[in-house]
Amino acid sequence: MTNNDNRLAATHQPSLRSWVASANTEGCDFPIQNLPFGRFRPAGSNETARIGVAIGDQVLDLKAADLVDHDDMNRLMASSAEDRVALRAAISAGLAEGSDRQSAWEAALLAQADVDMAVPCRIGDYTDFYTGIHHATSVGKLFRPDQPLMPNYKWVPIGYHGRVSSIGVSGQRFRRPMGQTKAPDAQQPSLGPSKRLDYELELGFFVGRGNALGEPIGIDTAEQHLFGVTLLNDWSARDIQAWEYQPLGPFLAKNFATTLSPWIVTMEALAPFRAPFERAAGDPQPLPYLDAPANRERGAIDIQVEVWLQTAKMRDAGEPAVRLTRGSTTQAAYWTAAQLVTHHTVNGCNLQPGDLFGSGTLSGPEPEQAGSLLELTQGGKNPLTLPNGETRTFLEDGDALTLRGFCERNGAVRIGLGEVTGIVEPAPR
Repeated sequence: MTNNDNRLAATHQPSLRSWVASANTEGCDFPIQNLPFGRFRPAGSNETARIGVAIGDQVLDLKAADLVDHDDMNRLMASSAEDRVALRAAISAGLAEGSDRQSAWEAALLAQADVDMAVPCRIGDYTDFYTGIHHATSVGKLFRPDQPLMPNYKWVPIGYHGRVSSIGVSGQRFRRPMGQTKAPDAQQPSLGPSKRLDYELELGFFVGRGNALGEPIGIDTAEQHLFGVTLLNDWSARDIQAWEYQPLGPFLAKNFATTLSPWIVTMEALAPFRAPFERAAGDPQPLPYLDAPANRERGAIDIQVEVWLQTAKMRDAGEPAVRLTRGSTTQAAYWTAAQLVTHHTVNGCNLQPGDLFGSGTLSGPEPEQAGSLLELTQGGKNPLTLPNGETRTFLEDGDALTLRGFCERNGAVRIGLGEVTGIVEPAPR
């Protein structure tokens, strides 16, 4: 075992506790074994966003704790694996019970309730993939019953380039999008607000170290270029999408808003929750450039994901959100994060620190594991009835949609990805 491995293993010890008491609470998303990164500023201020690490219900200001000498998250993300493990080990040791850094670092803590979170890093490019095979199959059946999956699906990771300017952090409020739609019996399309607004439950993968233009990243080293994982909601206007997506794919139906969790859970923190990557019997194996023993042995990440909905009526009545779905990423994703990196660069495309990959909608094999309303309501044919008697086929104005994610496994401390909430506002008049 290398020194890096030893230092990393020490940060995962289940017996490890923090002098930040809230980090030791059972079920806490941010115990000392997690240590996710984000950018924050004091609430209501216009200060430059600083780099912080979540610990319990607090944020550790890394600059104030003399752990970094800059506020550039992208620079930190581009660090070598050696430097990243060393930083994680230093943060873990300083936050651990009995640490001699406690008195100095207490002044570097801010309550999460007292800060505003920013998008976790400077995102240069955003590619949204389509790795959820159950989502692809379910949606395909709605539109192509005889051929749900296109012939290339099981051979190539499908993706499209999204828009960065409309990416926001949890708490994002956005207007219902306008666009062209065409009714089946109409002679021509019309312009108006989307009537089939939907969410998409996804993971986001952040690139750490990039590559030079023209130099592909091989599958054996692909994970060295990944910094970490976040939760992502790729809002979708299904009616606008149905009219505009051919022949070039998503456009206005997708670029009006994308919402992220403010926290990036690092690949190092996720090490105890890796899982084998296995294809169903009878499915083709990946082409050689997308295949490697390490990817088969531990290429998947076991993350439990949930979707919660609180309508405006529920909020006004003081009623909590209701869970719509729960599933596992290991049942949903047909491609691993390493395969996405390798395929994205096989043509020589250059990635940069902070680039974002969306996983695509992560739906499980069971109906209650669907990652979108399009699937849950069978294209709007089977409305959902909520506990207060309201019904939903698609999202309505005032709806607050929340994604949550966490990892748990015997022998490891549960860690969370935080949550990502977005609120639908009426279309512009």
